[in-house]
This record gives sequence, structure tokens and C-alpha cells, in this order.
Amino acid sequence: MLQIPLSAPAHDGWRQTHLGRLLGHAMRRFDARVLQLMARNVEVPLALSNLAARDQVSAAHVHITRHLALQGDRLTDLAQRAGMTKQAMANLVDQCEAWGLVTREADPLDARARRVCFTPTGLAWLQAFRDAVAQAEAEFREEVGQDVATVVAIGLEAYAGGEGAGS
Repeated sequence: MLQIPLSAPAHDGWRQTHLGRLLGHAMRRFDARVLQLMARNVEVPLALSNLAARDQVSAAHVHITRHLALQGDRLTDLAQRAGMTKQAMANLVDQCEAWGLVTREADPLDARARRVCFTPTGLAWLQAFRDAVAQAEAEFREEVGQDVATVVAIGLEAYAGGEGAGS
């Protein structure tokens, strides 16, 4: 194991610029921009727009927007797809249900189970999310250039598609 003495020269800039850290910063910036655009979207119900504008809607809430199937999902499936615990997802669903984005309905395939489904308000929110993502992507392409944006997208798709390949 490599031991680095505490008195070593400050050659540790890599900790601030490694790929994982840059990806994390980029994702937080992108999500923040999407939420900012959604807060300004006149198609988003005013109460939800106000929540987004006051930073009450977080990237965690966006997990539901990203991962909930249009036909609805069981909570356990939604949590798994979002990479969250069932308990954490249940808390998010509770908040989103209180905001009118989703509802819990009987599962037609299993009377014991419930499905989380978008409400009409939730579908409007989903459309606003789609519009905001498209605008944020366009802004990214404008900022870094079309060629770089294309290479980044291809690289991220390849990397994300290879999950677990290095394990």
C-alpha cells in the first residue's frame, strides 16, 4: 500500500479534478438548471413552480420524475430503479403525493399491492421536466460545443452501459 507522508508537497490537485468529482459537479449543475427552468415554466402548476423556485424540490424528487413508469410502478420497483432504499423512496412518494404529483392506486395484477402513478398534475410536471432537460442539454451543447457534447454523450452512454464491468 502506498503511504503518502503528511509532509508531502501539495500535489493532490487530482482530488479536486478526478473524473468522478467532475461528473458529480456536472450532474448537480445540470439538475439545478433543470429545476430552475421548471420553476420558470408557466405550464407547471404554480404551487409546484413555487416549491422549485424555493429549492424545496431536490434532485432526490427528480428521481421519481426520471424513474416512474407512465403506467405506474410498485414502490419497490421504483426504489430499485432509482437506486434508493424502499424507505427513502416511500418518503419521496409521500411528499410528491402531498404535492399532487403522484397517487397510490390498487395494483390490478395483485390486490395486496399498490402502484405509484402520475396524476394529471404529475404528467404536466413530467412534460415540464422533459422541456427543461432539452433546454439544459441545448445550453450544455452551446457552452462546450457540438463536437465535445457529442463525444461526452457517447462516452457517458458507453460508461453507464458498462456498469459493473470493472468489478
